[in-house]
Amino acid sequence: MVDNMAILVLLIAVLAVAYPPSLTWVGPWVSIMLGIVMFGMGMTLKFDDFRMLAKRPWEIFLGALAQFTIMPAAAYLLVKVFNLPPELAIGVVLVGTCPGGTASNVIAYLAKGDVALSVAMTMTTTLLAPIVTPTITWLLAGAWVDISLTKMMISIAQMVLAPVILGLLMNEFCGGFVKKVTPVLPLVSVVTIVLLVGGVVALSASKLLTHGLLIAGVVVCHNSLGLICGYAFGKVFRLTEPKVRSLSIEVGMQNSGLAASLALMYFSPAAAIPGAIFSVWHNISGSIVANYYNRKDAANEEVVPAKTV
Repeated sequence: MVDNMAILVLLIAVLAVAYPPSLTWVGPWVSIMLGIVMFGMGMTLKFDDFRMLAKRPWEIFLGALAQFTIMPAAAYLLVKVFNLPPELAIGVVLVGTCPGGTASNVIAYLAKGDVALSVAMTMTTTLLAPIVTPTITWLLAGAWVDISLTKMMISIAQMVLAPVILGLLMNEFCGGFVKKVTPVLPLVSVVTIVLLVGGVVALSASKLLTHGLLIAGVVVCHNSLGLICGYAFGKVFRLTEPKVRSLSIEVGMQNSGLAASLALMYFSPAAAIPGAIFSVWHNISGSIVANYYNRKDAANEEVVPAKTV
């Protein structure tokens, strides 16, 4: 089930459009569902993991800088190029200003990237999100919609930061229990994300039918720009290939569930559409990127000729 998350998300999105009442009940539970996913992420962390932040400050700084400059800038550019209406534009900007998604760590592993760096970047941008995400959103989209900076900061802290810290504490002080439930955590996360996307799509089904292709195109462009520019950013600073891959994947894959949740809480169901579509697409594109890197590595392997006697 975990391996087929992208297919499941796509199927439930189709169901949500075909029969919205089947999933509109998810709406009031979106923030709680996101908290469950982030709690699961926290349960995979330990205090020792934070030592990594001190050991690799330059690389992690570059990752966070790339995350919170490339994706917001790409979002703003696409909104202007496609001349999106405010209710959709704010959704694209929210996706761009969110931290890296937890799926990026899995994709970094499959792509033979630097997994430790990927995890460290996800941790760092997630911890920065309560301050950085609302601030950049306000700077980029404040002219289109009324944004409550303080309330959004508090909401992100409640939905993201608090669950991660609670999960971390659970793992640190109740390690035995965590080991027992760890095998089911990926399954719980997948079910939660699938329902979250389905609920968002159901609540905005009419808008999705009207603007779906346009927003899908914007989302694909946004994700692609993140992956490409993230890779180029790493190359500019002469990072090694595994680190560059992790940086590219981390930048391109967003915590789009957070974007959708914030859109529903502070704006409109239509504003949550980009986040919902991004949740589907970045898992597909991530798998494509990982396969590309693996094929590239295979093609670059030198065949050592056998010695002749």
